[in-house]
Amino acid sequence: MTTVTPPETAPEVGSVAASAFNLTKVYGSGRTEVRALDQVSINFHRGTFTAVMGQSGSGKSTLMHCLAGLDRITSGRVFLGGVEMSGLNDRQLTKLRRDRIGFVFQSFNLLPTLSAKDNILLPLDLAGRKPDAQHFDALVQSLGISDRLSHRPSELSGGQQQRVAIARALVTKPDILFADEPTGALDSRTGQALLDYLRVSCHEGGQTIVMVTHDPIAASYADRAVVLSDGKIVHDLDHPDADSVLSIIRGQAA
Repeated sequence: MTTVTPPETAPEVGSVAASAFNLTKVYGSGRTEVRALDQVSINFHRGTFTAVMGQSGSGKSTLMHCLAGLDRITSGRVFLGGVEMSGLNDRQLTKLRRDRIGFVFQSFNLLPTLSAKDNILLPLDLAGRKPDAQHFDALVQSLGISDRLSHRPSELSGGQQQRVAIARALVTKPDILFADEPTGALDSRTGQALLDYLRVSCHEGGQTIVMVTHDPIAASYADRAVVLSDGKIVHDLDHPDADSVLSIIRGQAA
């Protein structure tokens, strides 16, 4: 287990992609109050692949949503690079998410009436930005979907839909990619291929990835596994393997 050094001020822009300091998120009040996150402090360095794990209700998805600006925090501080997100208004948050954050979800969230290509380019269209043709071509080739760009989601396999979703998340060249159970709807072979791609995009492309998962095998592809319990970080493992992660998760369930 490693010690997490909390960022007391805005982190150095060149080294930290996202961070939280004393992050607390509370839902409800009084008897219905639920403390989903309880003074969590953590850094996610650029060019690293982190798996966030824990039992159901541990706070792992809430942590991702707060780091990504999808949920407002109750107290503490959250940074994307050197920008304190907790100080931004809704319009500023929307622009920051659109321009600097990528999202991949288990359900793909592709628009059924659009082709694969149009789904990928949608974030750029919404932002009024022109695509980088070289980056787009390299992205779809590396994901193996160059020959499927004219197809609609219903004409694609689950693995192809997920790869389209990843291309859409990466086409904007985001500072950080958040992935919520990205392999959950895939068979083991397709899921493994996806995790291989995420690891390569991190180690060779310098992409920063934060992946929420319940799967110890998926976590073993990451550089680091952070385990939450009752809204707190209880383990922070470097170079996790499936057995060590499984042992921790089983210990929590016992």
